[in-house]
Amino acid sequence: MSPLIDAHELQALMREGPVRVVDAGWRLDGTDTRALFEDAHIPGAVFFDLEAVSDQTSPLPHTLPGPVQFGQAMGELGLSESDRIFVYEAGPMFAAPRAWWMLRTFGATRVQVLNGGLDAWIRAGGHTESGPSDPLPTRFEARLDRDAVADIESVRRALADGNTPVLDARGAVRFRGESDEPRPGVRPGHMPGARNLPYAALVDEAGRLRERAELEAAFMARGLDDTAVPITTCGSGVTAAILVLALTVLGRPARLYDGSWAEWGSRTDTPIQTG
Repeated sequence: MSPLIDAHELQALMREGPVRVVDAGWRLDGTDTRALFEDAHIPGAVFFDLEAVSDQTSPLPHTLPGPVQFGQAMGELGLSESDRIFVYEAGPMFAAPRAWWMLRTFGATRVQVLNGGLDAWIRAGGHTESGPSDPLPTRFEARLDRDAVADIESVRRALADGNTPVLDARGAVRFRGESDEPRPGVRPGHMPGARNLPYAALVDEAGRLRERAELEAAFMARGLDDTAVPITTCGSGVTAAILVLALTVLGRPARLYDGSWAEWGSRTDTPIQTG
């Protein structure tokens, strides 16, 4: 199954019977995406609150919660790990792949991202509804796939041995350390040896993930060979999931560094490079 679905295909599936649709909109600038959801969303969709579905005990932003917390949160949204789930957001691709990755990492096997999000849905003639959702709670049996996640020690080893590419999805200006980080106490720059592949390079003007050939070219340009299983990173683990999504389209495995730069850049025992 492709990790992507287009709007026409999703509309056809929804005519055939019930499916689970999830709005996972989130923005770094603090936009109230729940309000956007309640203003207009795909009929029957539920709202995935990225901030709430995170480890509330961690000092790092929206890191993975434990399986119990995640399973409870998804169950309250009416989602089961066996459901066919479609994730989207309003606006260009940004946070929906993070929810897709989280669902997969905790055991949901039939999850797809609506390519182009709500805009693509509307352009394809899809209707929207407004107001909050009221899902019927169910049970989500969450089991963490540890192979999908990289921790800081994994990243240290990857950078030291040079055999595991570390791909940084932040924009080039942030990667080079030419701007302040958006979170206080986080130093600017990048991990020595990391390779910059801004997530925006993988998303087209319509907010969709680019075609397969363009994705392949982007990864090849960063020296990704046919055997490497890269680690993806970004500011806080959100847009790193866009790189994982693109690699999955290409049939390639990857691991996501959940702490990302929010962790690496805030520590005193981690080397940083600028330029």
